[in-house]
Amino acid sequence: METLLITKKDLNEKNEYVGKTDVSNFNGNIEISESLGRVVFKSISAKGYLLAKAGSGIKAGSGIKAGWGIEAGSGIEAGWGIEAGSGIEAGWGIEAGWGIEAGWGIEAGLGIEAGWGIEAGLSITCKLSLSITKRIFAGIATWLSSKEIKDEQKTITCGKLESGDVCFGILKEIGIPEEKKEIGIPEEKKEISLSGKEVSVTIDGKTYCAIIK
Repeated sequence: METLLITKKDLNEKNEYVGKTDVSNFNGNIEISESLGRVVFKSISAKGYLLAKAGSGIKAGSGIKAGWGIEAGSGIEAGWGIEAGSGIEAGWGIEAGWGIEAGWGIEAGLGIEAGWGIEAGLSITCKLSLSITKRIFAGIATWLSSKEIKDEQKTITCGKLESGDVCFGILKEIGIPEEKKEIGIPEEKKEISLSGKEVSVTIDGKTYCAIIK
């Protein structure tokens, strides 16, 4: 199966995909190079897997779909639905205007949000809030019997369930971490103010001093 690699040269100044290959229904795998940030697509669908490497995320105005799994080093966001034949995994959050569906498990480093429902063959995990407008199903693995599936395979683990009805699965709320560093969110850079500080600059051998107001 062919694998398409999307690099910086395939993006415009707004980080939108402008490559020559049509990715709305690609008959193969799609990989996005590392450290590209959130790459924007009108829509993206791969018959195989969809992978955004470390430091890269996926955003689509309509849907995101993969015959196999979807994985992103940062976030995954779709204006419509997100669907994967196997698992969905994001280093940051997962957000869909409609529903989220995965044949296997769903995992996000931050929160998960869907305008409709969420359905996973195995467990659902996120570190922050889980916000679903409709119903939540976890561990519905149709390839296993009720005796074969274990509790951890149908557990919905989240910081807090903000909304949504758990129709199948075991809810486990672990609380929202107070410190960003506990969940791996980079601390915001502190601005350094030079107000009231004396600075000096040397021009043509002469040093000039000034106090910044």
